[in-house]
Amino acid sequence: MDTTRQTNDQDLVRTLVAQIFDRVMAVQHLQQPIDLTSSPFKEPALKKRKKGEIHEFKQDLNAVDRGKKKDAVKKVIAAMTVGKDVSSLFPDVVNCMQTEDMELKKLVYLYLINYAKTQPDLAIMAVNTFVKDSQDPNPLIRALAVRTMGCIRVDRITEYLCDPLQKCLKDEDPYVRKTAAVCVAKLHDINPEMVEDRGFLDTLRNLIGDANPMVVANAVAALSEIQDVSGRPVFALDQASLTKLLRALNECTEWGQVFILDAVSAYEPADAAEAETIIERVLPRLQHANAAVVLSAVKVVLKNVARLEDPASAAAVGKKLAPPLVTLLGAEPEIQYVALRCINLVVQRAPEVLSHEVRVFFCKYNDPIYVKVEKLEIMVRLANENNVDQVLLEFKEYATEVDVDFVRRSVRAIGRCAVAIEAAAERCVNVLLDLIKTRVNYVVQEAVVVIKDIFRRYPNRYESVISTLCDCLDGLDEPEARASMVWIVGEYAERIDNADELLEQFLESFPEEPAMVQLQLVTAAVKLFLKKPTERPQALIQLVLTYATQETDNPDLRDRAYIYWRLLSTDPEAAKDVVLAERPVITDAKENLDPAVLDELLGELGALSSVYHRPSGTFVTKTRMAVQRAEDLEKARVAAAASVAAGADAGSVGLSSTLEQQSQHGDGESAHSAGSSAAATPQAAATVPAAAPVPDLLGDLLDLDMGVPAAPAAAPVAAGGVVDLLGDLNLGTTTTATAAPVAPAPASSTTTTSRFLPVLVDATKGKGLVIRGTVTRTSPTSSIIYQMEFENVSAGVTLDGFMIQFNKNIFGLAPSNQAIPVAPIAPGATCAVAVPITQNPSLVAPPTTGGNAAPATLQVAIKSNQLGVLYLADTINAAVVLSGSGKIDSTAFVSGWKAIPEDQEVQQELQNVMITDKEAATRKLESKNVFVMAHKVVGEEQVLYCTGKLEIPGAPVQALLELRFSTSGGSSGVRAYYRSTRQDLAQVVLAVVGAALC
Repeated sequence: MDTTRQTNDQDLVRTLVAQIFDRVMAVQHLQQPIDLTSSPFKEPALKKRKKGEIHEFKQDLNAVDRGKKKDAVKKVIAAMTVGKDVSSLFPDVVNCMQTEDMELKKLVYLYLINYAKTQPDLAIMAVNTFVKDSQDPNPLIRALAVRTMGCIRVDRITEYLCDPLQKCLKDEDPYVRKTAAVCVAKLHDINPEMVEDRGFLDTLRNLIGDANPMVVANAVAALSEIQDVSGRPVFALDQASLTKLLRALNECTEWGQVFILDAVSAYEPADAAEAETIIERVLPRLQHANAAVVLSAVKVVLKNVARLEDPASAAAVGKKLAPPLVTLLGAEPEIQYVALRCINLVVQRAPEVLSHEVRVFFCKYNDPIYVKVEKLEIMVRLANENNVDQVLLEFKEYATEVDVDFVRRSVRAIGRCAVAIEAAAERCVNVLLDLIKTRVNYVVQEAVVVIKDIFRRYPNRYESVISTLCDCLDGLDEPEARASMVWIVGEYAERIDNADELLEQFLESFPEEPAMVQLQLVTAAVKLFLKKPTERPQALIQLVLTYATQETDNPDLRDRAYIYWRLLSTDPEAAKDVVLAERPVITDAKENLDPAVLDELLGELGALSSVYHRPSGTFVTKTRMAVQRAEDLEKARVAAAASVAAGADAGSVGLSSTLEQQSQHGDGESAHSAGSSAAATPQAAATVPAAAPVPDLLGDLLDLDMGVPAAPAAAPVAAGGVVDLLGDLNLGTTTTATAAPVAPAPASSTTTTSRFLPVLVDATKGKGLVIRGTVTRTSPTSSIIYQMEFENVSAGVTLDGFMIQFNKNIFGLAPSNQAIPVAPIAPGATCAVAVPITQNPSLVAPPTTGGNAAPATLQVAIKSNQLGVLYLADTINAAVVLSGSGKIDSTAFVSGWKAIPEDQEVQQELQNVMITDKEAATRKLESKNVFVMAHKVVGEEQVLYCTGKLEIPGAPVQALLELRFSTSGGSSGVRAYYRSTRQDLAQVVLAVVGAALC
């Protein structure tokens, strides 16, 4: 048994050894060098593998068999379509053009259009074939050749295109002519001068009278495109051309009809008879199946129906517009939306057209939300006394749906109907009360906002609903609803017994409330106090005004609280006249477009602008700029040069006249007044009106003493009256001075931009206007200017009529002229201007006391005709008022230093000082009009004694400084000591010193 076990073990060992030997041999075999000369790796086979697909395409393209060649071109086009680069096959594909096979020729042309831009030199190879094909007996090949040459946007090919194109424009086959007409527009996009010089535009105009309607439509399309791109009136319709277009209208394809109708809509009929003729010819197009044709026809009819003199005829035409517009609502949702947006414009112009069709705009359960919203808007516009009941029933039903946004819009629509239709106001209020009883939170909150508007429209009529609203007070959590409720409580405080308790509930969360709620709370508290001047409302108003003036960062809220506080402190009766004044009732809440904008959008009915309800110029940027001819560019260059030369001459004349006036009038007249006079023409003497007092329009915001109102003081101003920038607030004061036109000062303005200026007002606060600026001097001896930059980032609004005014400030800075000399600023444009600044004694803020630093803040009001008054705050750099005559001798310095008590000395470590060398520091300081009087060394410290004179009208201040430069311990620093009669100005002076040494 042991022998058998030993034999088995030996067999197992032999088997394992055999397996290990086989594996070792296999590894050695793999590690042997590969013989590259063996048949699989011979050179021909390797090359064959490397050539791949492109080589196969090349061989097939050069094959003799036409079928194989066509299949190869198809494969090349397929590869090109999926993004593979087959440009290396350009010569081989071009060789395939010499064929009678139309399909193959189209494929080759498609390849050429795609790669001609990257291979312009090789594209020239195909020119002869193009010219030959343009003379082919087959009209399809002739048209294909011209179409392809127009699509190849290579300048070197365009000159070869002209002769074939001229022949094709006069070809006997209409298919070729219509193709050539479109090609002219493509050629104009590449080389407009060539199109005009070769007379292609005249040929296109002649094609309008072509016998074939398709040729006419393409000619109109090409001329319209060229006119849009060039900006020139190349396509002006006359009566003869109009007749030709209307004759071709019925036989065109649907898109050809759209082009012709768009062109006809730009035609101005000579009289009512011609307008009626146009309407009669266009009315059949209203029955077309294509929505674009219908909208274009509506556009033509709307324009011409206004020219009809017979009201009966106009009414009859209006009735014919309703059915086609209603029919569009049966299309797909996307077409419905476009149609509804266009119908909205039509209803704004002619609501009587669809006044009896309001039911077709009722929302269906499966309408998309964007369709429902547009239908809702149109229903509000069509609502009148006859149909308001059924409209209100619909709105009430919509207010119970699940879509929250749509429900809110429905509730707001009820309020709009109440505001617009006085006879239905009570019914609308009842519907709103029914909705409030549902206790659905978002419905109740929207109803509160709506009822507030109804109270504004119909004061003292529906106060019975206030109790119902007060019951819902706890559930109001949206800012607009809370603000509306606060307004209602304040407006009817005398009729609400617990009005003070209701306002106290809101005051508990005053710091956390949104700005709109806080503003309403301040006003409501003032109204409550004026209507119920008892102890509790008095405590309430004190609390509210304290919150609003001391515990908020919102300048609007703080300014309103200060105004109310001063009104109540100085004259409570005047406060009543202001706060409780009878307000005009709000009018129809329908958001109608401006008539000029509406006219423009109706002229583009069916286009994207009519869907956006915005003129196309506000959102379309032309990628192809209007091309000017060389002679036009030369004329513009000469005119610009002449304008620059004239401006330079005017500047020199203005400067000389200023010097003459100063020499004549002596020192009594300011240079700024003379500079303003110099803006007039040298031949005409400018009559300067007498100086008028400058009222403190912004209020003395630096002085919060409520009991002593600031009195206006007289100051010299430039030509023109004084404009009250806060006149719109109507605080009970009147301004007797009237604004006179102010001539702009060309010498003070420039069109260059300075984007390094700090932003003072961003686009959000500026309502689309970005204001940058800083108060500066161009040199230590020059006059003070406010370097400003205005950037108009608004959509479609040109800004003009800019005016500026400063509040009281520590240096009495004031603009020399309230009118800012800038030209109107178009959307997207930027204009920079240097506003001359003078110093006015009446605008000097009183010194601060108690060791407080004087604020170096400049509060500015800027007004424009479009945006009203904007407020901003800037920081004044004291360097602008440091005088060049501030240097005094050492004796005066020592006596002045000793005259100031030591306890009034201000000490400060200057941070981030880089300049510690005496000579360098002296140069930097004196560049800021801070003069070094003496120097000495005390131990390891360098000590500079400096002085500077702050020019403050009526009270100049001599500032005395001791600067100690320390370099001990390997670190450098400067300690400054300041003494003067104005301790409160220490920080603004030391800021100048620190900036000079950094």
